[in-house]
Amino acid sequence: MWFSRTKRIYLDYASATPVLPAARKAVEKLWDTYGNPGAIHADGVAAEKVLEAAREKIALELACKAREVVFTSGGTEGNNIAILGVARHLLKKGDDFSKTHWVVSSIEHPSVLECFMEIERLGGSVTHVDPDERGTITAEAVLAAVKKHTVLVSIGWANHEIGTVQPIREISRVLLEKYPETLVHTDASQAPLYLAPHVHTLGVDLMTLDSGKLYGPRGVGVLYLSNRVEASSVLLGGGQERGLRPGTENAALAAGFAEAFAAISKERNDESRRLQILRDMFLKKIVARVPTITVNGDIKRALPHMLNISVPDIQSEYVTLQLDAKRISLSTKSACREGENRRSHIVEALGGPAWRAENTLRFSLGRDTNARELESVADEVHRVLSKSET
Repeated sequence: MWFSRTKRIYLDYASATPVLPAARKAVEKLWDTYGNPGAIHADGVAAEKVLEAAREKIALELACKAREVVFTSGGTEGNNIAILGVARHLLKKGDDFSKTHWVVSSIEHPSVLECFMEIERLGGSVTHVDPDERGTITAEAVLAAVKKHTVLVSIGWANHEIGTVQPIREISRVLLEKYPETLVHTDASQAPLYLAPHVHTLGVDLMTLDSGKLYGPRGVGVLYLSNRVEASSVLLGGGQERGLRPGTENAALAAGFAEAFAAISKERNDESRRLQILRDMFLKKIVARVPTITVNGDIKRALPHMLNISVPDIQSEYVTLQLDAKRISLSTKSACREGENRRSHIVEALGGPAWRAENTLRFSLGRDTNARELESVADEVHRVLSKSET
């Protein structure tokens, strides 16, 4: 195991992961490389070498060219640059934006959905594609939504709440056959821990990654941007990162991300198998204690570390806080939506009774998770749920 945590049981890896020791060491080592990568003096050149080495290392993991790797501050900024960057380029060209069409799934992360809300405010037309009852966005549904003038399609590779892995490769293939000019974007923030993120195999033009979800330092991410994509910056003030992300790059964080990315890739297959066994065992224990639960999404098509359930006649926030008092960390839904609307828009899209989208609990396992802990959590969940029903 990479981490030791004796005081708490952490089951919220989908929200944020701890930083690998090797990634932390890389960051700390490079705090002394404080030059601006854009400067031409020796300190600046040293920082630029670190930044470009990190870019090359990440490009190797993505199986793309280094120039196609754009550093960002994380997943949210990456999604904004990808989607609104394409839109802004069309606006700068003077195209009639009211004639543009865009497609997005209805179960995306808020940082994706709100970009398309902005596109609608700008005058573009947006079609939302709903999942089937298992949480899958099918290629057929996407193809039915696309038109000849569709600019971009955005479908997340693996859902951040229910873990469903979407058939991105199939979606990209059918679009390329019929609508080769349409760009494909995927928010892949959750997926690379367990799925090889080779961009050409997936067939995507833009892909968002977040270091803080991949055992790297927070505050840095990557946007893969194919050379065929024309995009403009959504921020002003500099020409860094192909002119798409103005501001001085953080070479230390980039190096930490690259180190983490390389490390997780080496253990991806073994860790996926280990967590799937633990997750499935945990589900059986939960069902044995609380047979009234509903599993959200298709467990067979989900990332191996994620389990999302709904329980009738509870308040998710109350249960989460009760478990937190017992030193167990989990979520009710995406951390970006905690404390806002009680309902999960993702679970709501799956259908079923109203309580299903209100009473969700998300368990996401990780490097430090073990069977003994999960046995304890299953017992504690049962105790808390039994108490909440009385």
